[in-house]
Amino acid sequence: MKKYLIAGLGNPGPEYKYTRHNAGFLAVDALADALDTSFQSDRYAQVAKARYRGKQLVIIKPQTYMNLSGKAVRYWLEKEKIPLENLLVITDDIHLPFGQIRMRTKGSHGGHNGLKDIIEKLGTDRFARLRIGIGNDFGPGGQIDYVLGRWTEDEIRALPAIIDRVLEAVKTWLLEGAGKAMTLFNRKSSS
Repeated sequence: MKKYLIAGLGNPGPEYKYTRHNAGFLAVDALADALDTSFQSDRYAQVAKARYRGKQLVIIKPQTYMNLSGKAVRYWLEKEKIPLENLLVITDDIHLPFGQIRMRTKGSHGGHNGLKDIIEKLGTDRFARLRIGIGNDFGPGGQIDYVLGRWTEDEIRALPAIIDRVLEAVKTWLLEGAGKAMTLFNRKSSS
């Protein structure tokens, strides 16, 4: 049975739970719910295991803080003997408009410290990542406060539909590959 590692990025702790930077955690929480599994504390991460259509999934929320996400991702890839092509990282992205999602199979970190650390720890940028647009409605010097800021009321209302699209993209990636997922989900959202 093929094994996959799905890593949702975020920061641990209640003070970060409803922040934009935790969009990855939000997505994998929803994935775990949809697959009727739950997270347990383990080494460097909260970990949930599930099966989906004949595939074995290891879903993690790194507890190393965003800037050290690579430590958890590398550990769980090695521990579970999962090949790099079966890794999917889900993260927030200020370069995408709020609600837009985009999958890539390689590329730079785009200034995202979580992706930067994963690329450094794995020694490659050739892994799938699904980015969730959080927009960039901030002035000069306001990036940190924005990404660590809480979702607005309007954003909170829009999130369930966005997370549903993210889960569809994850399922498409699992069953039909990144190419198909990119074709279906990298277009602008129809809102």
